[in-house]
Amino acid sequence: MSLTAAGLSTEEAERRSATEGPNRLPRPPRPAPLRQLARQFTHLLAVLLWVAAGLALLAGLPPLAVAIVAVVVLNAVFAFAQEHRADKSAERLDAMLPTSVRVRRDGVLCTVDAADLVRDDLVVLIAGDRVAADARLAVAHALTLDESLVTGESAAVPRATGETVLAGTFVVQGEAEAVVTAIGSGTVIAGISALTQQATRPPSPLTVQLNGVVRVVAVIAIATGVGLGVAGLLLGLHPTDAFLFAVGVTVALVPEGLLPTVTLSLARGAQLMAGRNALVRRLDAVETLGATTFICTDKTGTLTQNRMAVVEVWTPAGTVTLDPLGYTPEAVHHGDPVAVELMRRAADGAARCVTGRVVRRAGGWTAEGDPMEAALHCWALSLGWDPGRGRVQLRQPFTADRLLSSVVVDGVSHVLGAPEAVLRRTRVVPRGTEDHLHAMASRGRRVVAVARRTWQPDDGPEAAETDLELLALVGLEDPPRPDVADSLASCRTAAIRVAMVTGDHPATAAAIAREVGLLRPGGIVLDGASLPADDAELGALLDNGDGAVVARVTPADKLRIARVLRERGHVVAMTGDGVNDAPALREADVGVAMGASGSDVTREVADLVLLDDHFATIVAAVELGRATFSNVRRFLTYHLADNVAELAPFALWALTGGQLPLAIGVLQVLALDIGTDMLPALGLGAEPPSKRVMRGPAHVGSLVNAALLRRAFGVLGAVEATMSMLAFTTVLVLGGWAWGEAPGAALLATASGTAFAAIAVGQMANAFACRSSSVPAWRLPFRSNPLVLAAVGAEVLLLLVFVGAPWVADLLGGSWPSGTGWAMAGSTAVVLLLADGGHKWFRGRGRRRRASPGSHVRVGARPVVRSGGR
Repeated sequence: MSLTAAGLSTEEAERRSATEGPNRLPRPPRPAPLRQLARQFTHLLAVLLWVAAGLALLAGLPPLAVAIVAVVVLNAVFAFAQEHRADKSAERLDAMLPTSVRVRRDGVLCTVDAADLVRDDLVVLIAGDRVAADARLAVAHALTLDESLVTGESAAVPRATGETVLAGTFVVQGEAEAVVTAIGSGTVIAGISALTQQATRPPSPLTVQLNGVVRVVAVIAIATGVGLGVAGLLLGLHPTDAFLFAVGVTVALVPEGLLPTVTLSLARGAQLMAGRNALVRRLDAVETLGATTFICTDKTGTLTQNRMAVVEVWTPAGTVTLDPLGYTPEAVHHGDPVAVELMRRAADGAARCVTGRVVRRAGGWTAEGDPMEAALHCWALSLGWDPGRGRVQLRQPFTADRLLSSVVVDGVSHVLGAPEAVLRRTRVVPRGTEDHLHAMASRGRRVVAVARRTWQPDDGPEAAETDLELLALVGLEDPPRPDVADSLASCRTAAIRVAMVTGDHPATAAAIAREVGLLRPGGIVLDGASLPADDAELGALLDNGDGAVVARVTPADKLRIARVLRERGHVVAMTGDGVNDAPALREADVGVAMGASGSDVTREVADLVLLDDHFATIVAAVELGRATFSNVRRFLTYHLADNVAELAPFALWALTGGQLPLAIGVLQVLALDIGTDMLPALGLGAEPPSKRVMRGPAHVGSLVNAALLRRAFGVLGAVEATMSMLAFTTVLVLGGWAWGEAPGAALLATASGTAFAAIAVGQMANAFACRSSSVPAWRLPFRSNPLVLAAVGAEVLLLLVFVGAPWVADLLGGSWPSGTGWAMAGSTAVVLLLADGGHKWFRGRGRRRRASPGSHVRVGARPVVRSGGR
C-alpha cells in the first residue's frame, strides 16, 4: 500500500502528478488587451462616428473627418485606460494558494511545490499556513481555521480530526496532518471560480439608454440628410452636390461631443467617489449605482464595526451591564456587588481559556487573534485581571465536538464555551438561565458561558469539564456603525430596498437588522437552508419594503438572490468580501467589494471597492451616481437644444427652396459641436448633487423623456434657432439683401458669422439654464459649479477666435459680425434665459396644482420615475 502514516512514496506521487496534472486552478480564457481596446472602437456610438467620418471624406471634408476620428480615438484610449485592470480573478485565486507546502513522503517531512501536490498526499499544517488543497484531517491539535475567504464567516472556526479543510483557508492556531482529497479544478474554491465565470455581467442602464438615444439620433440624422438631399435635387442642385450636401447635413447632426462628454462625466463621478472612499473599477458603474433600487448587504464590518466587546454579563446573582471603550481595557460596569464579584471570577476564567489578546501599540490598543477572544481578554483586563497568577496544570483547547475549552490553574478548572455545551455539563442550572440566554441572543448578542469546578490530577481530563458550576453568561456585541441608521433611512427616502444577506445565525442577524433599522415590523427573516425553490416566490419575499434578512447563505444562494431580484426589474447592488461572494458580485448590476477586509478576488470582480467597508459609503456612491445621471440628462438637454439651432438653417434653406441663403455651413456646425459646445457640456457634467437627489425612486425610466424633449426642442432649441436666424436675416436685410437674391460674398460671410455668434451665445446661456430643470438660471449660485462659468469664459474666447482670426474664419465660412450683429447675438442669451425661466415657472405651477390637497395620485406596482436632479 503506497499510502501509510509515512505518506505517499515519491514514485507514487510522481505517477499521480503525471496522471492528474498540477494542483492549479483552471484559468478561463481572457481577451487580449488589444481586443479589449478594439471594443472601445466598436460600440454603437463609436460605429456611428466612424460612419460619419467616412461620409465626411466622401463629402470632400477631410478636416471634419480628421476631427471626428480624433474624438473617437481619444475617447477610446481614455476609456481603455480607466478599465484596463481587467478581471484577474483566476490569477488572484492562484495567489491565494501557497507556493510551497510541507508533506510527508517516504516517511520524511519535506517541502514541495504546491503545484506538485496530489491526492492522498499527507500535508503538515501549522499556524500561519495557507491550505493548498482540499483535505481530510488525519490528526488535529487545537486547530482553528480562518475560512472567511471561502465561507464568508468572520469568526475563526475550530476543526477536529476527520473533518475537511478547504483550499484557500488559513490556519490561525494549532497544528494538523491532513490527507489531500482534491486538487486544482476539483477543489471547492475552483467551483466558486467556475460560478464566477458563469455569471454574466449585465449592461448598465446608462449603456442601454445611450444606445437607444444613439439609434434615434442616427435615424434622425440619416432621415434629415436624405430629405434635404432630395430637396436639393428638386431645387436644381447637381446630383453630386446634392449628395455631398446630404452627407454634410448627416455628419453635422451626429453628436460628436456626446461620447467624450459622457465618458468624462462618468470619470469625474468616479473621481468624486474615490474621494468618498469608493473606488470605481468600471466607469458605467457610476451611473448604475445611481439607478440602484435594491442593495444586498453583508452584516459584519459593513453594518457593524467588526469590533467585539462584552456589554452584558448575566450571573445567578443578577445582571451586570458594561460600557466598553472598544479594545481599550477600560469599562464602566453597573450591577449588584455580588453579581460583579461573580463576573470577576467569570472574567478570570474566560481570559485563561482564550489565546486572543489585546495589545498596546503606538496607535493605541489593537486586537490580535480571534476578535471574540480578544474582547474577552480586554474585558478581563478592564476588571484588573492579573495574567501572571497561578500555575497551569491542564489545558484542553476548543474542539468542534465539545464546543468548549478549559484550563486548570492551581486546582481550579475554568471552562469557556457555547452555552448549550456548558449547560449540559453544569451540576445545577440556575433558574431563569434559559430565559436570559434567549433574551440576550434576541438582542443580537453573541453569548458564551463560563463555568468552573475544583479539580485534582487523579480526576482525569474529562472530569475537568463535567459537574460544573455556572458563573455567567457573557454577551458580546459587535456594535453597528454609527451612521448606518441614517444611511438606511436615506435609502428608504430614495425608495431603495435593502436586504441583509449574511452567513451568520438568523437570530443574531435579525437582531442587528432591527437595531439599525433595516428590519421593521412586517419585514421577513429567511434561512438559507429553507429558501423557497420557486424563484418568483423568493423574489416576492425579498422584495419587502419593511426589510429582509437572509441568514446562513451559501455562494449559490447569493448568486440566485441577485438573479431573482434582477428578474423582478430591480437594479441590484451586492456587497461581499470573501471569495465565495465573487459569483454574486459579478451577477449583480453593481458588485461592491470590501477594500479593507475583502479578498483580492472579490475586489477584482467587483465594480466598486469600498476602501473603508462602510455601508454609508455605498449610499454616498448611490447619491453621486444619481447626480451623475442627472448631469448626463443636463448636457443631453444642452446637446439636443443646440442641434435644433444647428439644423434650422439647413431646414429653412430647403423649405424656402433656396430663397433664404444657408446661414451656417457644415464646418461651422463642427466647430460648434466640438469647439464651443464641448466645454460647457463638461461643466454641466460636474454639477454637484442637489438636495433632492435622494428623494424618491431611482431613475429607472428613459434617459430621454417627453419633458426633456419638450424643453430641448420646444423652448431652448427653438429660441436659439429663432434668434440665430433672426440675427442672420437682419444683417442680410440691413446690408441690402432682398428675398430670392444671392447676397454678396462679404455680406453673406458677415451674416453667417452673426448666425454662428448667436448660436454660440445661445449655447452659453443654455449652459446656465441647463444647470437645473426647475430653478431659473439667475437663482443658481455660480460658486456651486465654477466649472460652468470657466467653460463659458473659454467659449467666449473660442468664439472670438472662430469669427476673428482671419484664417480660421475663412476656413469655417464666417467673418466678424457688425455692431448690430453682435447686439442681436447678445440678445439671444437674454431671450433664452427669460423663455426658460417662464417655462420652469409654468411647469412648477402645474406640479404645485397636482400636489395640492384633494388631488389624487395613482399608486401602482412599479415605482414612479423621477429624474432625481434639481
